[in-house]
Amino acid sequence: MSDNHHKIHYIELPALSVTDMKAFYGTVFGWTFTDYGPTYAAFHGAGIEGGFDADKTYISPQPAGAFIILYSDDLAATESAIVTAGGTIKVPTYNFPGGKRFHFMDPSGNELGVWVEAAS
Repeated sequence: MSDNHHKIHYIELPALSVTDMKAFYGTVFGWTFTDYGPTYAAFHGAGIEGGFDADKTYISPQPAGAFIILYSDDLAATESAIVTAGGTIKVPTYNFPGGKRFHFMDPSGNELGVWVEAAS
């Protein structure tokens, strides 16, 4: 078996606009992109490779689905960058055992979370 066996290998986020998704995630998180036509762009620098897919023949933004959580060293700065780049905060920052997090909506309506570890 390879080291990749049973590991999450790639994530695809549905997109209403690949251009808007690239602008948002590039601005907020510093991700870079490789375009594969007008409806798909791969993203890099997220800790796992993935892509934005605007071809709605098999996936589209939905309210329910996998929930992706990103890590931040500075939760307040990340939240500010999200709002400045056009994202919306869906669930304000809250504490949980071991840290705190918030949820946001990206330009295509996907809900993701961002968390930070509790200070020791």
